[in-house]
Amino acid sequence: MQRTGLYSTILCLLLWTSSLQGKETRDPGEHFFQETFGDFQEELAIARDENKQGVLIFFEMDDCPFCHRMKTTILNLPEVQDWYRNHFKIFSLDIEGDIAMTDFNGQQTTQKDFAFKQHRVRATPVIAFFDLEGNPISRYTGATRDAKEFLLLGKFITDGSYKKTNFTRYKREHKK
Repeated sequence: MQRTGLYSTILCLLLWTSSLQGKETRDPGEHFFQETFGDFQEELAIARDENKQGVLIFFEMDDCPFCHRMKTTILNLPEVQDWYRNHFKIFSLDIEGDIAMTDFNGQQTTQKDFAFKQHRVRATPVIAFFDLEGNPISRYTGATRDAKEFLLLGKFITDGSYKKTNFTRYKREHKK
């Protein structure tokens, strides 16, 4: 009887690891987030030139377990990376960062002041969407459940539904 239990456990482990090996992942630092020199006014101009639908800022901090989970289970998936990069300019911003930057209005600030004072980010991650004028249009606080929900969040923005409803209602309407 013990041998059967051991064989079952080994079989389960083999099946589980083989299912993990089938998923291709890519580094979100390279394939999801885009580099910036910290001039968000200039980034807006580039987003308009590239016919993007807006800017996504992923407000995070180093020790945030939910930010880490997003990066290792959702933002590392090629289908997520490709879809979001097709529609948005995407930047990561450290809410505790002292790095100088220029906000959407051309004002000099720091990353932490931009996050805390201008956008009242208190918990991380915050996934904030901005239109091509730099106006905040929607934000989601916390990690999404999975890639499907994160993609639905993006579609909520790109199809303009954020103008008529909130994301919770939108999810209910699009549940399959």
